[in-house]
Amino acid sequence: MALRPRIPEDQVVELAEMFRLMSDPTRLKIILACLDDPAAVGEMADRLAISASLVSHHLRLLRAARLLQADRRGRQVFYVVGDPHIRSMLSDMVDHVAEGDAEVETDPGGGG
Repeated sequence: MALRPRIPEDQVVELAEMFRLMSDPTRLKIILACLDDPAAVGEMADRLAISASLVSHHLRLLRAARLLQADRRGRQVFYVVGDPHIRSMLSDMVDHVAEGDAEVETDPGGGG
């Protein structure tokens, strides 16, 4: 297995900030709502049962970190996980969590 080259300090800080932003459950729900299809603020607010202003606040942070991209269509702005690296990582993590839940359900003995 080849070792990954050392990551510069500024990139470590940027990566840590991305993970910090995604560690908030509300922000993670917003990102996941934009994972497969673009979503507008009002749609996300309704789906997540939070105010549109709170969604907008979180979207500003997520866009600044380049976790989401905005696409204006007329008067509405739609948000999507546009970067294939972010999309792949999140999809893989969602699948990983789902696999863990499936293993627990099919193994009543607790895995041992």
